[in-house]
Amino acid sequence: MNKVLKNSWALFLGMGFLMMAYGFQGSLLGVRAVQEDFSLTATGFMMSGYFVGYFIGAATIPNIISRVGHIRVFAAFASLASLVILVHSILIHPFIWFLLRVLTGISMVCIYTVAESWLNDRSSNKNRGSVLSIYMVVLYGSMGVGMFLLNFSSPQNFQPFILVSVITSVALIPILLTKKKAPTFKRIQAMSLVDLYQASPFGMVSSLFYGTIQSALFTLLAVYATSMNFSILEISIVTFLLATSGSVAQFPIGKFSDIYDRRKVIVYSTFAAAIFAIVAIIVSRQMYLPEGLATSKTWFYIFFILFSFCSLPMFSLILAHTNDYISKDKFVAAGAGLQFAFGLGAMSGPFLCSIFMDLVGPNGFFIFLFFFHSVIGIFGIYRMKVRKTVDNPDSQFVAMPQTITPAGIELNPTTEPIDEPEKISEQATN
Repeated sequence: MNKVLKNSWALFLGMGFLMMAYGFQGSLLGVRAVQEDFSLTATGFMMSGYFVGYFIGAATIPNIISRVGHIRVFAAFASLASLVILVHSILIHPFIWFLLRVLTGISMVCIYTVAESWLNDRSSNKNRGSVLSIYMVVLYGSMGVGMFLLNFSSPQNFQPFILVSVITSVALIPILLTKKKAPTFKRIQAMSLVDLYQASPFGMVSSLFYGTIQSALFTLLAVYATSMNFSILEISIVTFLLATSGSVAQFPIGKFSDIYDRRKVIVYSTFAAAIFAIVAIIVSRQMYLPEGLATSKTWFYIFFILFSFCSLPMFSLILAHTNDYISKDKFVAAGAGLQFAFGLGAMSGPFLCSIFMDLVGPNGFFIFLFFFHSVIGIFGIYRMKVRKTVDNPDSQFVAMPQTITPAGIELNPTTEPIDEPEKISEQATN
């Protein structure tokens, strides 16, 4: 493990800077969109561009890496991401920002894929889970720090956009200066959605809906907070709480899912998140009363932490649940398939959530979250009635950050590589 950390510090450092810029950028664009009087629907449409680009990039990046190599791909797309954020400050229009978000999504998924395949290459079966945990802490922690940079200057100024670009460019330095040889990229074949549904209907459907939830949650939280007249500092606090509480929650909830019925843990967690979303609405309505302002916001923070604690480990739980119903050799393919389903849902999340907010006001944000968490829970109850729980000794919970790509899914301590010639020949004989 010490050797892995020694060999991968440049990667962790570079990804830390990158996620700091990513966290800052998401909050910055959300607040600026409100200040520019973009409609909520236009804002949701614009923000969804990131996930459209993410989806496009995930399908094309393997060919690009195979032709050009890891370091050049990382440098090229980090430079593109650094350039794109500057254009946001020059051309201010929802449709133009949508196109720029598409480019950002393509750039980020390429960077994630390079980093995660590189990290996977430098870890072994014994320490992959621990390495991924460190990776997740670096990503979420850096994202949370980046959200506080919203206080650097007014979002209406151009300086915050320059700072995002500078931090993104700094992320290039440790990666490009590393002496370590880049890994050989492994193409990962995903299961078709039909095969995935047959293996685990609950896993596939819940991954689709959870993509819808999480994309809206991370892109429109700052929009919601701005619409509720939160100060810039308060917006930074609430977005920071989202990132950090989700990271902390992975391990205790994951441990419960390894001990008890995993589907029940998912159902209980998603219904709890739905309940805390409704409570957040009730508390937020009290924030309009001057005499209860400070107290109400404190309670809002508390219930939002509880919401995040229950909601953010969901993808890791869904992946572990799906692995419960398949053989060990299909873990990687199933993980890539779940990411495909997640991406399909993520593309529509911000736009759908913005429609909820447009119809009923800012608290439509939490009504949206309540609705889709409840859908996952109801479908989970139905599946528990029609299919018995199984005990798969090959499957266990592995914490996954929300940025994980199909290449990163291979960071699973139960996944056995078959690179060695003797193992390949043995499989061929069998």
